[in-house]
Amino acid sequence: MKYGCQQVLIQDRKLVALREYLCQQSNKVYNCALYYARQVSFKTKGLVNYAQLCRERVRAKNRHFMAMYVSSAQQTCKSVAEALTSFKSLLQVQPDPKPRLPQYCKAGLFPVAYPKQWPKFPEEQVRVGKQVKAWFGLDAFWVQFPTNLRWESIKELRILPRHGVFYLEWVYAKPSQPHPLDPTKVLAIDHGVDNWLTCVSNLGHSFIIDGRKVKSFNQGYNQEVARLRTNKPQGFWSRRLSCITERRNRRMRDAVNKAALWVVNSCLEHSIGRIIFGWNQGQKQECNLGKSNNQNFVFISTERLKERMEELCQHYGIEFIEVDEAYSSQASSLDGDELPNYGEKPDRWQPSGKRVKRGLYQTARGWLVNADANAAANLLRKVSRTLGLCLKGLSRGVLTAPLRVRLWTV
Repeated sequence: MKYGCQQVLIQDRKLVALREYLCQQSNKVYNCALYYARQVSFKTKGLVNYAQLCRERVRAKNRHFMAMYVSSAQQTCKSVAEALTSFKSLLQVQPDPKPRLPQYCKAGLFPVAYPKQWPKFPEEQVRVGKQVKAWFGLDAFWVQFPTNLRWESIKELRILPRHGVFYLEWVYAKPSQPHPLDPTKVLAIDHGVDNWLTCVSNLGHSFIIDGRKVKSFNQGYNQEVARLRTNKPQGFWSRRLSCITERRNRRMRDAVNKAALWVVNSCLEHSIGRIIFGWNQGQKQECNLGKSNNQNFVFISTERLKERMEELCQHYGIEFIEVDEAYSSQASSLDGDELPNYGEKPDRWQPSGKRVKRGLYQTARGWLVNADANAAANLLRKVSRTLGLCLKGLSRGVLTAPLRVRLWTV
């Protein structure tokens, strides 16, 4: 069983103080539980589990733990236990240099989670009951239930603080919807900036998810942040910065969801059973493209787009495969150039074609094709022998004029 999330902005300003208080208490519970876990680790070199964290908070009669629902405070302690589990897994994968223990939450606010047994749903609104009546004079508050969800499928309700605003997040059961797909039909994706996603299939289809709009509002955000921080001390932050950051994050989430859904819908339409995504681990940390290009490349949430696409693929039964994209932009797909793995390039390896200018690739025969489409076709060639793919659909026409998809004008 998979789970989905739906977020709704809380616009009731009358309860801002109450929700801020609850998130503050959740933040303090998180830091108290993490402090206990870190001290145990320093003294015994061991890691505590979820049950030990909850038992210690109750035994110590922690006032922040008691200020919340017990189940909500336990969910916060579970977040600490999950962070420790991730730390333990990272130790096994990367023992040197040794990773650091989870750090304290310094934002002052942490999400509050309510398992389904606590909120009540009498009619169209949900009652979240028994809050701090001595300070706020309320024993419950009410929230509107989304009309597109069913109460029977709800698993949890969360309050999420983000840049001065609060969201309600509904977590619900989401049964998978497998479709009749053909694993021999494959779509390869090469990611970039102006051409955010360039997609080429072995059926002879190609399209580009345009990324210039995403780059534009990202550049506008960076310029506004730089203007507001001019002549200000290091670490300066303000309400205005919170507002524009939240607006930029909403736009990025919207772009990620639209792009991922467009690609997956295209696969379902043509019964494509596999997606090949070109990706190099750590590429954003090690990129050196100049100040301006680094800003465009690093700040665009391509990794979040990849994760969202993978989630949708799991939901619909599409196999999602990551492939090392080394030399895919240099080699000529139409000329059948060899594609070595990263760090394994032969001494005298040379591509038969070349990039004549940005976005345009010239093959050995003098044909001009889209450079990013050529890279996506090379990703297909990298896995064709392993997956037993037929690449007869790849042609000069497919790589020359891909369909350009503009997310906000479709």
